[in-house]
Amino acid sequence: MFIRKVDNSPCVLEILDTAGTEQFASMRDLYIKNGHGFIVMYSLTNHQTFQDISSMRNVISRVKGSQPAPILLVANKLDLDCQREVSTAEGSALAELWDCPFIEASAKDRINVNEVFATVVREMNMTSEKRQKKSYCCCTLL
Repeated sequence: MFIRKVDNSPCVLEILDTAGTEQFASMRDLYIKNGHGFIVMYSLTNHQTFQDISSMRNVISRVKGSQPAPILLVANKLDLDCQREVSTAEGSALAELWDCPFIEASAKDRINVNEVFATVVREMNMTSEKRQKKSYCCCTLL
């Protein structure tokens, strides 16, 4: 858990890394059910990871159901661009299909890492505002 400011407003983030929890599907589903925003990440040096992330998005959609769940698509390992297997265009196209933001980053070189977290917080805030407006204006049960 860490505290930071996004757009001059303090926020507290609890980050759960679900990589490697495939054998604990019920725990992963519980994390997803209680999550407010999701960063779906793949390695741009490994096309298989890019193909595998669609199943994670499907799990998020299944577990969250009709509850809004903002997703941010992130291509990691930008520092290894010379070993790239997934083009920026492929990542952008998938993000467009998913209707979510897309960022290329490098955890190793700290490229766009702060932007990743700031973007997911902004997406969560926008989703929260939409939910409040909908329930107030339309009496819709979400």
